[in-house]
Amino acid sequence: MAKLNLLLLLVLVVCALGLVTSQHKARKLFSELERAEARARELDVEYGKLQLEASTWGLHARVERVATGTLGMRAPDARRVRVVNLAEGR
Repeated sequence: MAKLNLLLLLVLVVCALGLVTSQHKARKLFSELERAEARARELDVEYGKLQLEASTWGLHARVERVATGTLGMRAPDARRVRVVNLAEGR
């Protein structure tokens, strides 16, 4: 009877240690998941900001302002512009 009690005690201790270990792993993984989700939210916000910035850089008015101000470009004289139809070029 003593051997059976000792065996049952050993099984109980092993089960308890397994339970504690699995709970610890679960909490650790949950903490890691929370950090990853927070990082994903930060990246989503940054992506939105970058999309807004990219659309701002490509605005027609800004491109025209940079072309005329910084690069010294100007629209050509209307007398020097020729329109070529695609059908006539064949």
